[in-house]
Amino acid sequence: MTQIIGYGRISTTEQNPNSQIDALKKAGADKVFIEKFTGTKLDRPELSKVFEYLRDGDQLVITKLDRLGRSTKDLLSLLERLDSTGVRLKVIDQNIDTSTAEGKFFFTVIGAVAEFERSLIVSRTKDGLAAARARGRVGGRKPKLSEKQQAEVKRLYEKGEKTVSEIGELFGVSRPTVYSVLK
Repeated sequence: MTQIIGYGRISTTEQNPNSQIDALKKAGADKVFIEKFTGTKLDRPELSKVFEYLRDGDQLVITKLDRLGRSTKDLLSLLERLDSTGVRLKVIDQNIDTSTAEGKFFFTVIGAVAEFERSLIVSRTKDGLAAARARGRVGGRKPKLSEKQQAEVKRLYEKGEKTVSEIGELFGVSRPTVYSVLK
């Protein structure tokens, strides 16, 4: 019996997969697999389960092409794997159905465009970070302790007046934070 299997992916635990789940169910998915994993890796736990579950004649449904993969190479590899097992792919948002020659062509073109777009985003991010560093800004969290507090932490520790745990309690920070100040 032919089944429609849904696959969704979010990159971080802060993201919410509900819109993908709703769209996949609306597209008729009998079973939905949701991944909380980066799309830059091809080896993903839930995606592996999807491939174990799929059978000849089934259809895999995803909301967007980038939910399946980030690089054209990976997307084509996954499509080849689906084809070899007799599984069709449907991409809801881009209206792609790989059961047709046109659908496979469109899949390839959109995959290449998505990879290009991702490369541009990465490049712009790197340029922005470099420009910020050139202006003296550094990324990351702000220090939990001011320079004056850090000097006091070092003084207390070097004089042996307090243990690392006591210093942490005194300043309301963890032991690893105290150790990083002492480096």
